[in-house]
This record gives sequence, structure tokens and C-alpha cells, in this order.
Amino acid sequence: SVRDLAASFAALHGFDPGDPASVDRPRDAGPDLEAGIGGLRLGLADGYFARGGEPGALAAAGELAEALGVTRRVTLPRAVEARAGAMVITAVEGAHHHRRSLATRPGDFDPMTRDRFLAGALAPAGAYLAAQAFREWFRARMAGVFEEVDVVIAPATPFWAPRVGQREAVVDGETVQTQPYLGVYTQPLSFAGLPVLAAPVRTGDGLPVGVQLVAGHFQEAALLRVAAELEARGLTGVAEVAAPWR
Repeated sequence: SVRDLAASFAALHGFDPGDPASVDRPRDAGPDLEAGIGGLRLGLADGYFARGGEPGALAAAGELAEALGVTRRVTLPRAVEARAGAMVITAVEGAHHHRRSLATRPGDFDPMTRDRFLAGALAPAGAYLAAQAFREWFRARMAGVFEEVDVVIAPATPFWAPRVGQREAVVDGETVQTQPYLGVYTQPLSFAGLPVLAAPVRTGDGLPVGVQLVAGHFQEAALLRVAAELEARGLTGVAEVAAPWR
């Protein structure tokens, strides 16, 4: 539930002096999950985030936005290049992290993952440096987006959850590989280091689909408030299942 997530976040977040990427900020009191969404400026991602996916997966974000009365559309700048930059950086840094294992026991890796790491190991340094430079530009532009809105609603994946073992999917008449294509909407946002909450949408189709709630840096409280509102209205949430160990 959103309340469980908020409690977990409250326990986990904070400054860690042993982590060079951690930021020393005062801890806040946490979100008021009963406050609703009054005062929050919400927008629905369009452009890049309104194409390249199955109609049902794209419609989920639009339907939730409509239920919340969202009329504003938000265009995130150069998302295609942001995804490409994210792929370069993760491939290069992943290859570096796993370099010894790739050299000594490559057969232990999933073939698709291994191929991405090997490609990253062969990438020219200039591509990595260009991706890092573009990331700084992209982060600054995304900060500008969140001066206009507090939370952006976007699709989480381009299609319904694939079946176990499903390697391909058809999107806009084109066959794509499911595993690398799953991140088409998430990679641009993680590239900028933005806080994102993924909310499962309740459907009658059995297979899950979700939306992303995206905010500016250190604005997790706004995400939790919107998620709590969606959950309270019965629009999102995880279905109850009978656990045999209970």
C-alpha cells in the first residue's frame, strides 16, 4: 500500500556520510497522506510518452489523469536522446563493474545481458563523456519542467506485463524485443535521477500495467500524496492474493 511505502521511505531516506552521492538535507516530517492532491499542479506527459506503446498501456496513464481532473500536458525535452544516453552510461559502467566476471566466467551471464555489457566494454570513451555531458543538460531542463508542475503522470511500460519467456512484442506494427524495450519510458527519467513512484493500475485483464508518477528532486512527498489519492479512489493498488503461508 502507499502507506507501507511511505513508512519504508521514512525509515530509509536520509544522509549517509559513507555514501559520496548522498546529500545532507534536513529530514522532513513526511507526507500527509490524508491531504489529497489539493494545491498540487499535475500534468500528463505527452509527445514521446504518448507514442511507441500498446494503446491499452498508454491509455492507462490518460485515464488516471482524467480521473484526477488533469488537463495540462507536459512535454519532456529530448527524451529520445535521454534514453540513448542512459543506455550508453549503464552499458559502460555495467561492463566496468563486471569486467572480471566477463573475462573469467562469461557463461554465467544471461546472453542478452552479457551482450550489452560486452558492447559497453567496447564503447569509445567519447560516447560515454558525451552522454555524461548531455545528462547535465537534461537534468537542468527537467528542473525547469518541475518549476511549472509538481507531478507528471506517464506510462510505466510500453505494453502489458509480458508472459514468462516472451522475447518479443509487437508495438505500432513493429516487432521489438521485450526485455530491452521495457525501459523505453523509464530510462529517460532515471537518466535525470528523478524520484519516480510506479503505481499498479487495477484492470480486469489479469496482466498488470502501471503508470509512473514523476516529481522534481526531493519531492517524494508529492508523489506519495498523488499515489494515496489514486489508491483511495480504487484506481490503483495491488490485488489481494491468498498467501498459503499465512
